[in-house]
Amino acid sequence: MAADRYVVLGLAPGRAAWFAEVARWATSAALPIDFVKVVAVEEVRARLRSGRPFSALLVDAGSPGLDRDLVELAAAHGCAVLVVDDGRAGRRWHEMGVGVAAALPTDLDRDQLLDALRTAARPIVRHDDPVAAPPPETAGGWRGRLVAVTGAGGTGRSTLAMAVATGLAADPRDRNLVVLADLALDAQQALLHDAGDVVPGVLELVEGHRSGRLAPDAVRDLCFAVSERGYELLLGLRRHRDWTALRRWALAAAVDGLRRAYRLVVADVDADVEGEAECGSLDVEERNLLARTVLADADLTLVVGVPGVTGVHAHLRVVRDLVELGVPPDRIVPVVHRAPRNPRARAEHAAALGRLLAGDGRAGRLACTPLFVPERRRLDEIVRDGGPPPGPLVAPLARAVRALLDHLPVAPPAASSAPPDPGEPVAVVPGTLGSWSDDGGEP
Repeated sequence: MAADRYVVLGLAPGRAAWFAEVARWATSAALPIDFVKVVAVEEVRARLRSGRPFSALLVDAGSPGLDRDLVELAAAHGCAVLVVDDGRAGRRWHEMGVGVAAALPTDLDRDQLLDALRTAARPIVRHDDPVAAPPPETAGGWRGRLVAVTGAGGTGRSTLAMAVATGLAADPRDRNLVVLADLALDAQQALLHDAGDVVPGVLELVEGHRSGRLAPDAVRDLCFAVSERGYELLLGLRRHRDWTALRRWALAAAVDGLRRAYRLVVADVDADVEGEAECGSLDVEERNLLARTVLADADLTLVVGVPGVTGVHAHLRVVRDLVELGVPPDRIVPVVHRAPRNPRARAEHAAALGRLLAGDGRAGRLACTPLFVPERRRLDEIVRDGGPPPGPLVAPLARAVRALLDHLPVAPPAASSAPPDPGEPVAVVPGTLGSWSDDGGEP
């Protein structure tokens, strides 16, 4: 193959005139391209992930599935995206993730296509390996602070997330500038707030960021005002299985959109963060996408646990999982819910957690010693009746969070969701992979 030849993926409705014309140019060698026609977005994704390098993706603007995640996937594999647009889609292509490399008219000629390929794409030669593009960068500008509240099941995480939002919104400077986002797989904030509606919510927010960026006012329109507490609420998934509708880069853009619309974002998230690297399953990583995206991007993470042997064990496991995910230890705050009132018992709990964390060299030094939140009587009744969280539950958390946020710099946009670098291939010496014989000798 010549060095100036391009390998182009083409996706368009079957009757698109320009599609047939480009295929004719490729077949007659009128253009130095190999044109690979595909019929569906899923086939595009499969080919991009196959390991074969591609110069560009030439796609019709009206193709179903042309969204931020497809653009980001192509960019991650070094494939430029060229959109053939008749103007009816009305999209702002520069807002779609890393942006579309070029928008071409439907009556494009050979010179226009060749100029676009020479400008945005790279030619492919036979020995080319796939080239990973740098991870997509979040658009610059102001971003609010993100506080994640997580913990093992049964620790009262959702209730404490509600208490943190209430305490932060109590400051007159931040009233109506705080949002409580329910980003758990089994969303409970709608129940805790007795929300009469189930839409809009996180699904609509993510959908709005699939093909561009929502303005801050549009983001706020997707949230419900909890006027008596001074914050707003983003409802979560309506069913656990709705995680299958989320897309990686659209979700990351949606979280960024929340941070641009509010001064403080309190996220109620799960503690399950296993990914493909840890368990070998891409399905598990996609199921845990909400938690992995939010926790990797948070300025501060409150890890909620409970007293007792199993409580300390679960607390420690969550902290270790977060550190393994890449969360800096100095942005992790352990919170002990339903803590004993006896100072000696609290000191023993803190010492035990500290010793166990010290035994793990990866954990490092956490943001602070554990915050102890005592058991509140009749808390379930207060929540059932729609009352605000009690002051003794709210004030300690809000004070600690504000003090730590004032001390910590704004966390840079997370790059942990970028495609992993496969590194250099490792040469395998013949004979080093074992034998098929039963005795372990030579076959």
